[in-house]
Amino acid sequence: MTADIKVIRAGQMYHYYLRETVVGDGRRPARTPLREAQEQAGVPAGRWMGRGLAALGLTPGQEVTETQLRNLFGERGRHPYADQIEADRLAKGDSPKKAFKAGALGRQVTVTGVDFVFRPQPTIYLLWALGDEETRRVIEAAHERAIERVLEWIEDEVAVIRYGKDGIYRVRPPGGLVAARFRHYEARSGMPLLHDHLLLSVKGQRLDGKWGSLHTLALHENTVAASALYNELVAAEVCEALGLATEPRTVAAGRRPVMEIAGAPHELIRWTSRRSDQIAAILAELEHEYVTAVDDDGELKFLPVVSERARAKLNQMAARKTRPPKQKTQPLAQLRKEWKDSAILTSGVAVGVINSLLEYARAAAAAIRARVAAVVDVALAAVDIAATVFVMNEGGRFHRRHLLAEARRHLALVLRGRRRDPGLDDQIVAAAISTHCLDISEPTTVRGLEADYRLYTARWDLSDLPDRRRPPTPAPGPDRQPPADPGEPAEPRPLDQKAGEWEIPRLPPQYERAALAGAVVRECAPPPPPACGAGRTTPSPISRRRCPSSCSRPRPPKSSTTIRSWRSGAGRRSTRRRCGPCGSPARTWKPSISRPSGCATSRMRSPRRPTTPASERTGTPNRTTPT
Repeated sequence: MTADIKVIRAGQMYHYYLRETVVGDGRRPARTPLREAQEQAGVPAGRWMGRGLAALGLTPGQEVTETQLRNLFGERGRHPYADQIEADRLAKGDSPKKAFKAGALGRQVTVTGVDFVFRPQPTIYLLWALGDEETRRVIEAAHERAIERVLEWIEDEVAVIRYGKDGIYRVRPPGGLVAARFRHYEARSGMPLLHDHLLLSVKGQRLDGKWGSLHTLALHENTVAASALYNELVAAEVCEALGLATEPRTVAAGRRPVMEIAGAPHELIRWTSRRSDQIAAILAELEHEYVTAVDDDGELKFLPVVSERARAKLNQMAARKTRPPKQKTQPLAQLRKEWKDSAILTSGVAVGVINSLLEYARAAAAAIRARVAAVVDVALAAVDIAATVFVMNEGGRFHRRHLLAEARRHLALVLRGRRRDPGLDDQIVAAAISTHCLDISEPTTVRGLEADYRLYTARWDLSDLPDRRRPPTPAPGPDRQPPADPGEPAEPRPLDQKAGEWEIPRLPPQYERAALAGAVVRECAPPPPPACGAGRTTPSPISRRRCPSSCSRPRPPKSSTTIRSWRSGAGRRSTRRRCGPCGSPARTWKPSISRPSGCATSRMRSPRRPTTPASERTGTPNRTTPT
């Protein structure tokens, strides 16, 4: 994920952000003005962003000052010009209390903002670090445009202001949000890492003109969708501007592939991932300790295998253990020279490839675009994302934001760096919800009635899918190696290996099972409809409609597809007749819904509920309760 989020508290603005983040993650000298410290560190000044700047007397692109940051984020949510407002009120004769209140933006809060960190894919910032000045400027401009688009999406679709008792009322900030962006150039290890910190204020203006606070939980819940949108946008902007294309790259077996710029040598990616190698080494040791840990009674403390959730926690511990201290910042021109010299000496890539990295990437892009057509079929995309999200979420239950994030990943995989029409991701999500998802939410609060918090599950019965999960193996002893086959005994540990230097038994990643489920469901789904007329076989960029009744193409015999449908009363399987050429439900099909007497409507019920009719239950009278 290339967009991280962290809350900002009032005290952190003084202890961390004003000392380190605003000066490129370096150490700001004491009693040094902010702009002077940024010039010494070689980083640009922070810039204001967002549609809510006009209400505070700010403009987009305006330089961020230390006083403005201190007031908005450090003084529990005050106006950026609170000092000037308070001085003017005191000069007019107001009391100190009224003057202080005039500079406040609503109630004082402890959490004053959230810190979004946006960084492009490794191959993109490799081109930024090792390319020429024109390439660097193009990538930085694409990076900024992608951040602006993500902020606009947050303003329009995610951010809500809570007010009223227990925050029961929720409104979008009509005037937009306020954020400060700071540019950084390198990672803690000294390797190139273009990334921006977007400090988003929680203060927003309501329709009545009063200032309220954003619901930060909504921002956290949509972080993955925001990250997927940023990845898609920045790759498309860079590829369209430089004539490049993307390709999937598998980082780890069974894990979700990541989209990288085609033509960049993998040795250069490994050159930038020094800290990743350190984390992997420590992670292996922690996993061995996890599966072999015993309590005072000699029994295992944890599971004998490493689950995906446990692996994520252990990975965080390994990252903290290997976190190096921050280095002294340097100007970008000097950093680019050092990075290029280091890549030539230590990466193992030929000098000619490094000096002509953009030309190699363009040649690879031409080959990809010659053989790969960027075709988006909404119907097949809906099947794919519904199957993936259904398997990857616990219990097969998910929200709309999960489908939206997966739809954006699907578009990035299919389009290979091309721009898409606005709203295509929402169109895929709507198709998935209407066709392949079942609403099982039973809201008991006002929030549960909102579309973003409806709970869904898939309509399919995936119990018959092949299961490739290996049974858990017993925990290895300190001198025993986990067996390659669960039915074989553990092998002794080789003398030249230390603890943690062999493969630890793990559960298969959820994405591996999700990809299998998506493939099986796509095979069971009807094929896309052929185009009317002879000779045309290329599918259209969007889902095709049904062939008209006047179509003269020969139609194959009708087939039926079983779709799981849960209704009131006994759970039943209904058979929908589908059109042979296009596979869409026949217009004359009507679901047979059995309604109990006295019930006006039939209600969808959760698959987790028992499906035995009331008349067949022991000791239960056969009576009907209105729904």
